[in-house]
Amino acid sequence: MTHSIDEINALSRSEAAEMFAACCGATAWVDRMVAGRPYSSDEELLQVADLAWNATTAADWHEAFSHHPRIGEMESAAGQGERAKQWSRAEQAGLASSNIHDQMLLVNHAYEYKFGHIYVVYAAGKSGEDLLRLARERLKNDADTELEVAAKEQRKITNRRLRELLGEES
Repeated sequence: MTHSIDEINALSRSEAAEMFAACCGATAWVDRMVAGRPYSSDEELLQVADLAWNATTAADWHEAFSHHPRIGEMESAAGQGERAKQWSRAEQAGLASSNIHDQMLLVNHAYEYKFGHIYVVYAAGKSGEDLLRLARERLKNDADTELEVAAKEQRKITNRRLRELLGEES
């Protein structure tokens, strides 16, 4: 379901928070997005989203990550609303092969053991092979580098979801 800026501005605080949380599970980011209303345009909303993400901390990033299912799974640790679940399923559509799925489960566990959070990747449009290759490459990173990479991927996911809300992507 898409929303116009006027519809987003007219939502109650709790409705707006729920809508923004489907895009990104970091409470601090959601609070900034709700407080930023009213937005004058789609572009302003997207600019505020970037500024709000720039103001987040590593703890916020971990909170956002916890609202994603592992690649190859459908349930997140922190739970997701129905809209976020639908987006996750669509974003992971490239992971269809059971062989890739089984390999991804093993890589997910290795990644979480090394970095302490799930593998966050902008999965839209990527094949299962792409997702697996990227995960294996990222396992070579040190923890600080990987946290930054995961945060950048989260930002891309959030931006795509916001654009979908606004009817700019499908």
